[in-house]
Amino acid sequence: MRHSSLTYQLERFGLVVVWLAFIALFGVLRPDTFLTWSNFSTIFGSEAVLVIVTLGIIIPLTAGDFDLSIAQTLTLVSMATALLDARLDVPLWLVLPIGLAIGALVGIVNGAITIYFRVHSLIVTLGVGTFLHGITLYIGNSQTISGVSPALMEWVIIQRYFGIPVAFYYAIGLAAVIWYMMSYTAFGQQLLFTGRGREVGRLTGVGVGRVRLTAFVMSGVLGALAGILYTGTTGSANPNSGTYLLLPAFAAAFLGATCIKPGRFNPWGSVIAVYFLVTGINGLSVLGFRTFVQDLFYGGALVLAVMVSQLVSGRKERAL
Repeated sequence: MRHSSLTYQLERFGLVVVWLAFIALFGVLRPDTFLTWSNFSTIFGSEAVLVIVTLGIIIPLTAGDFDLSIAQTLTLVSMATALLDARLDVPLWLVLPIGLAIGALVGIVNGAITIYFRVHSLIVTLGVGTFLHGITLYIGNSQTISGVSPALMEWVIIQRYFGIPVAFYYAIGLAAVIWYMMSYTAFGQQLLFTGRGREVGRLTGVGVGRVRLTAFVMSGVLGALAGILYTGTTGSANPNSGTYLLLPAFAAAFLGATCIKPGRFNPWGSVIAVYFLVTGINGLSVLGFRTFVQDLFYGGALVLAVMVSQLVSGRKERAL
C-alpha cells in the first residue's frame, strides 16, 4: 500500500520534478541569461493565450470529444476584434461580448453537427476550423490589422504585477474556476461520466447530448477569449495568428493528463504542462538552438504524452 501510494505521488508530481530539473539544467548552462527574472517573466507572461486555449481543449476532451477548431476560433475572433475596434471604432465594452458570442456560436455549430448528425468531432471541428479560416481571410482581406486600442493592450500586457503581464493572472484565475467546475460541480461529474462511457452516462440519468454541447460551447468561448487576449497582447491581428497554437495546446493537454490527476484531463496539470513545454523551448533557444527545435519539441511531447496517458489509464482500469 505504501509503495502504491509513493508510485501515485511520483505520477502526480513527476512532471513538476522534470520541469524543475530542466530549470536547473538550463540555469547551470546559461546562468546569466536563463536564470533572470526578466526571462521568467517572459516565460510566464507570453504564454497566457496558450494556457487558455489548452484549458478550452480539455473540456470537450473530458467528455470524449475533440475541438480542432479552437485555434481558428481564436484567429477569427482576434481579427473581428481588431476590425471592430481599429477600423469601425466600436467601443470595447461592446467588442468583447461580440467576440465571446462568436465563440459560443462556433461551439453550438460544432456540438450540433457532432451530436445530432452523429459525425465524429474530429472531422466536424477540422472542417469548421477550415471554414472559419476562410471567413478570417475574407473579412481581413488576408492582411494584418493593426491600430488596436491602447486600452485593450493596457488590460492585457501593459499592466504588470511582479513584472508579469496581467494576462498571466487571467489565465491562472480561469484555471482555478475550471478546476472548481470540474472537481466540485454536478456538471463536472457529468463531463467525466460522459467521457468514460456515454451509454453508462445515459443509464445513470446524465443528459449526454446536453453535456457534450455545453462542453463545445465552453471551448468556443475560451477560444474567443484567447483571441481577444491575443489581440491585446500583439496590438494587431493577422489571418494566421492562432494556427501555430493547436499542436502545443494538445501536447499540453495530454501531457497535463499525466500529472496532478494522472489519467484525467485537468486544469492544473495543463497549466504545468504548458510552462514545462515553454521552459524547454526557451532554454533551448537560450542555448542557441534554431527555431525548428520548437516543432520537434512540441511534436515529440504530444506523442510521448499520449503514450504515457494511455499507459496510466490502462493501469488504472486494470486496478479497477
